[in-house]
Amino acid sequence: MKKRLSLLLLLSFGITIAQKPIFTNATVKSATVYSYSAELSQTISIQLPTGTSEIVVKNVADYLNENTIQIAAPNSVTVLSVQFTKNYISEYETDENNPILKKVRDSIKIVEVEISKVVNQRNSYAKSIEILDKNQQISSQNSNWTVSALMKLVDYTNSKRTKLSNLINTFTKKEQDLTEKLAQLNQKLEINVQEEEKTSKGKLIIQVMNEVAGLVKLDINYITNNASWTPFYDLRADNTTLPITMMYKAKVAQNTGIDWKKVKLTLSNGNPNQNNQAPELNTWFLRYRKPISSNFGYMDSDGSVDKLLQGSVSGVKINQGSGAPGSAKNIIVCGTSSIDSNAEPLMIINGTVATKEAIKKLNPDDIKNVTVLKEATALYGSRASNGVLVITTKNMDDYTSITEKELNVSFDIDIRYDILSNGKVHSVALKELKLPANYRYYAAPRIDKDVFLTAEIIDYSKFNILPGEANIIFEGLYVGKTTINPSQTSDSLQLSMGRDKKIVLKREKVVEKSGTRFLSSYKEQTFTYDITVRNNKKEVIQLLMEDQYPISTDKEITIELLEKDNAKVNQETGILTWYLNLGSNETKKIRMSYKVRYPKDKTIENL
Repeated sequence: MKKRLSLLLLLSFGITIAQKPIFTNATVKSATVYSYSAELSQTISIQLPTGTSEIVVKNVADYLNENTIQIAAPNSVTVLSVQFTKNYISEYETDENNPILKKVRDSIKIVEVEISKVVNQRNSYAKSIEILDKNQQISSQNSNWTVSALMKLVDYTNSKRTKLSNLINTFTKKEQDLTEKLAQLNQKLEINVQEEEKTSKGKLIIQVMNEVAGLVKLDINYITNNASWTPFYDLRADNTTLPITMMYKAKVAQNTGIDWKKVKLTLSNGNPNQNNQAPELNTWFLRYRKPISSNFGYMDSDGSVDKLLQGSVSGVKINQGSGAPGSAKNIIVCGTSSIDSNAEPLMIINGTVATKEAIKKLNPDDIKNVTVLKEATALYGSRASNGVLVITTKNMDDYTSITEKELNVSFDIDIRYDILSNGKVHSVALKELKLPANYRYYAAPRIDKDVFLTAEIIDYSKFNILPGEANIIFEGLYVGKTTINPSQTSDSLQLSMGRDKKIVLKREKVVEKSGTRFLSSYKEQTFTYDITVRNNKKEVIQLLMEDQYPISTDKEITIELLEKDNAKVNQETGILTWYLNLGSNETKKIRMSYKVRYPKDKTIENL
């Protein structure tokens, strides 16, 4: 009895497995966008029978990391397996399995049948009229008919013919209406087919065991690349007495293969793809740089990548080859095959696959760190069979958001956005901040002849300001762009609010107080400058002005500051600082002078 029961269970299981796959489209609910990737949350609702079923989920990203797939299912459903593919081929994957296409095709068939019936009926009425006309002609030629009988025949024929003609007109109109409806359905079918073709190539094949037949909801989460975000700002100031209004924004772009429609966005500075293994220090060996020619296509002997890897990156060995000129260099990632000129490692710079030319042009000083991925085929495919070197540069835009967490910072956005999969940048408004600011004008006439308005933000860390570009709008006018860089150790953040053309600055050399003279073996040069500043504004301004005289590191060169006009002097840097209060339409002149003495047989190139 037990053997028979087991056999029945096996047969039942086999029949269940042989069922047709169930096709469905996933809907994007939310997206957590990282600097160079995104975590997508999608959902499906599907009718499942009892037993084992294969679900083919369409409209998922063209690329995703299979190791990050998570399926949340009701207690009555057990997820047996999940597989991602871009090349799903099945005899069951036809348009008929698409409920929208099936509904349109069924409607087309019904309309085509109705048109056929209408045409047949109309042709039948037309044939009846033809018979009536022939019968009337024959009857009128019969001499045995009386006038009274002929009149009755004519009346009957006219009445019947009129009725049939009206019916023909009615069915002709009905045929026209059905033909228009058929054209609309065919157009709708074509649009749906085109939309179906536009869906992503990625599919998830999910095997599930269901205990209770009915409607089942599954939540799907995974991480995909080809999405990014960077912060930028709008800085608005109506005058120098009010706080700065900072509009915090983000530039979001994605090319995952699926459109994000009405999704809840979360922006995070975390990096889910990064190596989370704590670093380990290795022995640091010093060595002389020796120029050695190499055939390793895009890395020379002291090139950016191998120079950084040698002795400093765990899991990588640089094999210099035979040592002969032109001998090939090998990079060996422990646990993978060797990488030589014919089997190169996959190089990722800031989340993007790098070309040979990009690696060749990479400056070693710009490299922040290098991470070695030994097993990364699930992430990058067969290209990663020889290992992956993930390079992060110092200029990498690894930005944060507003809400601080234990290990990262995120920015949740309540407004739902449409972010299309076209790689175009979408501007997303995040938050508006009021920044109390101390305004002051700044000038460095030796470098630039304009006066700049600056704003000092005290205790700026509580605003979670990130590095980024900002548009400046002052007194209702667009002034230009500036860069915000809060990565500093000072307590205040200096923002440049643009040039103010109403404050005129001039730096002129005083010829009669400047010159050169020769003293035995030395040359002595005197430089005197008048700096004139005029305030053409209606209000009083405070101006911080800086200039400088040179500093000597050679004992043969002596420098003497002759005139400073009450400036504060930093003798280590040679910077002179003036704090000026200028009333409306007020002009002030400041004089500075210095003398340089050095051997007359030498020339100072930057004096």
